[in-house]
Amino acid sequence: MPSFAANLSMLFTELPFEQRFAAARESGFSGVEYLFPYPWPAETLRSWLDEHGLTQVLFNLPPGDWEAGERGIACLPDRVEEFRKGVEEAVRYAEILGCQRLNCLAGLRPPDQTPEAAWRALEENVRWAAEVCERSGITLCVEAINSKVDMPGFVLDTSDRVMGLIESVGADNLKLQYDLYHMQIMEGDLIRTLERLLPFIGHIQFADNPGRHEPGTGEINFGRIFNALDQLNYRGWVSAEYHPQASTQASLEWMKESSKVQFRR
Repeated sequence: MPSFAANLSMLFTELPFEQRFAAARESGFSGVEYLFPYPWPAETLRSWLDEHGLTQVLFNLPPGDWEAGERGIACLPDRVEEFRKGVEEAVRYAEILGCQRLNCLAGLRPPDQTPEAAWRALEENVRWAAEVCERSGITLCVEAINSKVDMPGFVLDTSDRVMGLIESVGADNLKLQYDLYHMQIMEGDLIRTLERLLPFIGHIQFADNPGRHEPGTGEINFGRIFNALDQLNYRGWVSAEYHPQASTQASLEWMKESSKVQFRR
């Protein structure tokens, strides 16, 4: 089975953040991710990773003012300097944490901005960020997020739109972050999409739909998807990024019920 990582921004939230690392390790995860590392010193985060033998799998570039509703600034022409400073800060964290992947949130297009202007800014910013990441051996991922439920107005809301960006930028270290939950809402046909796009996928995340809860609470057949990833010889991480319906431990039956789960790292 795939190498599973835990998103500590959504899982184990019953605990203080620093205690979630131990809980993830004790639950069988060998990798972790979270939305943003910036509230904590990078050296502190690294000590928590090392203490529990965990790999930092991924985190996001600074998104702008998250609490005010911003969901990335890569598509905003008037925020280029802020975006570039954020990339440099993210790379600094990644180097200390030993993290090989960063995710770029494209952002929401303001009503007074044309789609063409948003796309030009996004393309230029992502090209610059990919070049900076490449110098540190980091893969830059770009994620499609559904615009029907979670983020109306998000600039990249389908895998094909992300692929258009990847092809336009043309950087070898630019990959698609494929989120099963978001793409089930926007596209469906998950396994055939994974088969088609696997060479361009740098990271996978999952939650069931509807509800964005754990596997088994919705319509997605995760057993078949995980088996398909094995058959496709996918060697990347697959991150649990869902909101448990009850406690996190109770939500992990999808791991416990499968005797075939193996942790490669």
